[in-house]
Amino acid sequence: MTYRELYEYGKCRLAKAGIVEAGLDARLLLEYVCHSDRNELILYADRERSNMEEQFYKMVIEKRASRIPLQHITGEQEFMGLSFQVNEHVLIPRQDTEILVEEAMRHLSDGMRILDLCTGSGCILLSLLKYSNECEGIGIDISEEALKKAQENAQRLHIDAVFLAGDLFEPLTDFVSDRTSDRLFDMIVSNPPYIEIAEIDTLMPEVREHEPICALDGGEDGLQFYRKIIAKAPEYMRKGAVLLFEIGCGQGQAVVHLMREAGFVEVEIFQDYAGLDRVVCGVKSSSDETK
Repeated sequence: MTYRELYEYGKCRLAKAGIVEAGLDARLLLEYVCHSDRNELILYADRERSNMEEQFYKMVIEKRASRIPLQHITGEQEFMGLSFQVNEHVLIPRQDTEILVEEAMRHLSDGMRILDLCTGSGCILLSLLKYSNECEGIGIDISEEALKKAQENAQRLHIDAVFLAGDLFEPLTDFVSDRTSDRLFDMIVSNPPYIEIAEIDTLMPEVREHEPICALDGGEDGLQFYRKIIAKAPEYMRKGAVLLFEIGCGQGQAVVHLMREAGFVEVEIFQDYAGLDRVVCGVKSSSDETK
């Protein structure tokens, strides 16, 4: 079969399976199987492919038709211009999360100390470290399997970062036990689980059946991790440090209220490219008594 014939086969099979972006996924999987790019597929559409490539392509098309995420088949996802390895133990990096990184970068200066809670694949922390100079970063996740993938991504991208296993701030008890100013953080970022538990069954099969439930479940109202992080964060932040969250599109005002109640100032909501609330950012007040 030629490039064109394989592509048409894949597109039709995925469309029949109800895949929304059947054409795009068929092309990306063809590029993955043939180690090619879009230009090659266009310029050499009538070039015959090997029997091995044909069989491999049909196999991965069947995987995608069964609603296995494209990124779990290819094993990677691009984020902030970088390639991250992913698997079933980490949340697949999404374009919406780039809004969080872009906003964090507006507050980022060389030499800052960054804490990333619920780090998953490490895409947020590693992107911030990649695009800054002499910053230090710690990523924390409750899943040791997720941290293995985060560490692999750090090694592939040649980025130094520390990854700790545990529940939110718990691993820092010894790491910053003295709470002296040189051990506190200039920035805390987090994309915590924020899906209401009752909504999880309504998510697309690719998400509810293949992504880690611990990275999705935000409790009854989707806000339990925001409450925990906001309550504890000031103890680990320098005065003037910044706390940034990714949020669900309907959670902006609730998270703003929680941050203001905890004493954060300059609290703002930022929208994604679709005009939906996506990021909340606040500053630790200089009048906060925590050093």
